[in-house]
Amino acid sequence: MHKPHGPYEKYFKRPLDFILGVLTIIAFSWLYIILVVLGIFFMRGNPFFLQERPGKNEKIFKLVKFRTMDNRKDKNGVLLPDEIRLNRYGKFLRSTSLDELPEIFNIIKGDMSIIGPRPLLVRYLPYYSTEEHHRHDVRPGLTGYAQVHGRNYVSWEEKFKMDIKYVNTISFKGDFKIITDTIKTVLKRENIETASSIVHDGVLYQPLDVERSSINKEGE
Repeated sequence: MHKPHGPYEKYFKRPLDFILGVLTIIAFSWLYIILVVLGIFFMRGNPFFLQERPGKNEKIFKLVKFRTMDNRKDKNGVLLPDEIRLNRYGKFLRSTSLDELPEIFNIIKGDMSIIGPRPLLVRYLPYYSTEEHHRHDVRPGLTGYAQVHGRNYVSWEEKFKMDIKYVNTISFKGDFKIITDTIKTVLKRENIETASSIVHDGVLYQPLDVERSSINKEGE
């Protein structure tokens, strides 16, 4: 059972998430409206994407984002590969992180926090080590310590170590620094990739289930 490390985590982090979430919705309502209209046009329908993700204590919630892939299908009615359905507008949303904006509603609702380990896919749950499961001891975040220290260009092991480090050292000062570093990263568009598998400096980064299932097969 995770125990809050101080007054900030215990009493102030959640109220601050709620207040800042509401203020963000108010301040950027004009941008939301524009992105909804553009999403309807470029995605040919519903501009939102909902997906189940594990939250605090691995309780499943529905994450909401702006859709970045359209619903184009082949002649047999089967969805085309992700790389084809990820259109130019979707790539723009991902490269600017604007696809993440609707997650503010998850923050207001209490599913997420502004800062915390990113909520990954439900199908990854069986592939965590016992220690790595502790990344779910707190609410997942819109951004986090790992996202400003390499984002897509660090191994899963390194990323999870950073997540656990954050969980064990939550503080107002630390959260504030992550927010400022996130703003810098987004403005510079650093370490952002749109593909599920990435090759960087000769290293292949794959989805967690693909990477660890292949390791298990090699060990058999």
